[in-house]
Amino acid sequence: MIELTALNLFILLSFGVFIGVLGSALGVGGGVFMVPFLVLVLKVPIHQAVAASLVAIVATSSAVGAVNIERGLANIRLGITLEVTAAVGSIAGAIIASRLPAHAMQIMFAVMLFPVSALMFLKGRRGRHRAASTAVPAQAGSPARTSSFDSAFFDPALASHTPYSVKNMVPASFISFFSGSLSGLLGIGGGIVHVPVMNLLCGVPMKAAAATSNFVIGVSAAASAMVYLRKGLIPPGLTAVMVVGVLGGSFLGIHILYKAKSEKLQLVFSGLTLFVAVKMLMSVS
Repeated sequence: MIELTALNLFILLSFGVFIGVLGSALGVGGGVFMVPFLVLVLKVPIHQAVAASLVAIVATSSAVGAVNIERGLANIRLGITLEVTAAVGSIAGAIIASRLPAHAMQIMFAVMLFPVSALMFLKGRRGRHRAASTAVPAQAGSPARTSSFDSAFFDPALASHTPYSVKNMVPASFISFFSGSLSGLLGIGGGIVHVPVMNLLCGVPMKAAAATSNFVIGVSAAASAMVYLRKGLIPPGLTAVMVVGVLGGSFLGIHILYKAKSEKLQLVFSGLTLFVAVKMLMSVS
């Protein structure tokens, strides 16, 4: 275990703030950066890094979820439905992870990041092109058919009320099990899957998808974190420092989520994810 010197404390806090901003603004939890950072920079064993990441994701979700629900941005009914299958998958992933060697988990994590990077890049590019044509379609985009998951929210960046219809819930619930498994297996929170699924498959606007994802990932992360806790894999000091930084960054991320457009963040996220994936593969001996 690393020694918590003044320098390490500063590094952990600073990186925790960065993770909190990204996690709350994009709804991804931040584990895609937290685990590689702990493993590559601070040389934390990957099982402990995954465990610490899961606890930090719970903190992000707890801090951001309540605010998003209060402002009507998170779709509670949709989130509760998806988090049931995500929590089951998360427990299964955590149990599997405890039986895998560290190098196998590291390779798996790196390989998973390549399609994530490509997906986030395509979403960012698509969002930029869409921005010009979305100035008018608030009424045109009104849901033709209604379901119990349909909702609406006020977007401060557009200064308009945005209604939307939710579709394809059956395949989305199935994929949610897979995202929960990734959360428990790799400590990434599952939001990296939830957000694209809600946005592309279910038709949920990006901001509502990110807010709902923040609500969902806390439950699945907490379920798998309990498995790591029972196995004694959660490093208490390091995790506590990370959580403090993540909580601070989460509130900054909420402001970004409400006020800014997410396309540029998605493109930056794509580049950073690609860099991390290459670094993780290169570090496997």
